[in-house]
Amino acid sequence: MLHRMGIRELGLAETHLAYEAMLELRPNIGTDAEFVARVNDVQRSAGYRIVASFDDGGPAAAAVAGFHIGDMLAWGHFLYVEDLVTRESTRGAGHGTGLLDWIRVEAERNGCDSIQLDSGSQRHDAHRLYLARGYRITGHHFGQLLRDAAGR
Repeated sequence: MLHRMGIRELGLAETHLAYEAMLELRPNIGTDAEFVARVNDVQRSAGYRIVASFDDGGPAAAAVAGFHIGDMLAWGHFLYVEDLVTRESTRGAGHGTGLLDWIRVEAERNGCDSIQLDSGSQRHDAHRLYLARGYRITGHHFGQLLRDAAGR
């Protein structure tokens, strides 16, 4: 069976369409309403945007990417992918590749020097996709928790 895929950026009123996919990547995001409030009231004002891939016009996104565009001495003008996930039930249908292609076009449209992302060390399938799409492993990311992030 041939699947049709549609990719589009989600506006404020559509943030909830990303919830099911994002929950698989970020299980501590809370309820649908908490996720929507955090994204729309906090993250979007800091430049966060969401693009989603839909399978055959389904109501919930099959895959999503959250990203922002910024500037740093290390990377110049960049597009940073904060979140990228394909729902387990729709993996292998090209949604991740489609989102990465959309992100590349958006980065080029915005004059970015690079696209950056971090990926959990256990996400081997994602790493294979990134490497196949021309991404390189350029370093290690370190972090230190200052409080329980689940309490947000």
